[in-house]
Amino acid sequence: MSKALHTQVGIIGAGPAGLVLSHLLARGGIESVVLEHRSRDYVEQRVRAGVLEQGTVDLLDEMGLAARLRREGLRHHGIVIGFDGRRRRIPLSDLTGRSITVYGQQELVKDLIAARLASGGAIEFDAEDVRLSDLDMPRPVARYRKEGEHELRRDFLAGCDGFHGVSRASIPPGALRIYERHHPFAWLGILAAVAPSTDELIYARHERGFALHSLRSPTLSRLYIQVDPRAALADWPDDRVWQELRLRLPADGGWTLADGPVLEKSIALHHSFVVEPMQHGRLFLAGDAAHIVPPTGAKGLNLAVADVRVLAAALTRWYRASDAAGLASYSERCLGRIWRVQEFSSWMSTLLHRLPGADAFDEQVARARLEWICRSEAEARSLAENYVGLPWQ
Repeated sequence: MSKALHTQVGIIGAGPAGLVLSHLLARGGIESVVLEHRSRDYVEQRVRAGVLEQGTVDLLDEMGLAARLRREGLRHHGIVIGFDGRRRRIPLSDLTGRSITVYGQQELVKDLIAARLASGGAIEFDAEDVRLSDLDMPRPVARYRKEGEHELRRDFLAGCDGFHGVSRASIPPGALRIYERHHPFAWLGILAAVAPSTDELIYARHERGFALHSLRSPTLSRLYIQVDPRAALADWPDDRVWQELRLRLPADGGWTLADGPVLEKSIALHHSFVVEPMQHGRLFLAGDAAHIVPPTGAKGLNLAVADVRVLAAALTRWYRASDAAGLASYSERCLGRIWRVQEFSSWMSTLLHRLPGADAFDEQVARARLEWICRSEAEARSLAENYVGLPWQ
């Protein structure tokens, strides 16, 4: 069975970017259909980032989508930097008047999906073999298979389907300029069924490599250690991971790391990536489809939300006033923020990781830099302002 569907905006991908965009468009009276090649269960269980900037939380609140986030999210007013076996706190809220909230991405996705479906929104899960065409035409097309062949014609397409998705790959070769860097370290991350050992994130630099104590909920901890990009999970049994975390995380002031059953373990390479422009014809890229940042600064999800906020405003302007200026400038507006975040994420990664070939001189320079950040209010404020998130444009 084949079926032809029509809508105003087609959104590829039911991650945070695509789902937030669908809600923003609905608020402006614009119809959309979200195509997702995975099942709803898969998308809702996919564990990803969990640090939300205040701007992201405020936007969700304004849209009426933050009720559970406000109840269950962990609001933080500072982060801890660890080095030389000691912890120093960066008071984010005191320095900026803003905070961050820890709330698992999969929980946010559950909230967004439930609210979208409850309001009658269209999300097509299990949409296989998605193909995009006629990108330069007034009615670009998305074809997919789901119990037959389907064709969806729209005014615009939004590619929110991640780095490996079909959207960016559908743009003709040579139309995009690619900026890319592969970093010489990776993170081994675990999700553990144990209450967090601290109520704020700890970023630690150690001669053996970086470590991070993060949180997901009052009963779940998320922890990371720097490993070689060629490392395999088999090299890192649970006992070795916990031992390494205890070595790298500062233990001053009687603080101790509690361990527990490891529910998930993975290795993530660090990769920086940007494409320019973030649009081609009537296809607009957002989130990981257009850019990747190292996770050290906790910016990936927040950048995606910032993208679709700009895109939704531009589309609303087009539908309400036939004004295409916002669409024409979409890429330029987003890229200013993206490159600022790339610089911050790369700086923070370099500051906190031990790089291959580093010697005692490099360690002393890094130590001096960290000392100055923790002693200088101006330096601490710069870190804090970038970490809690740039103001919305």
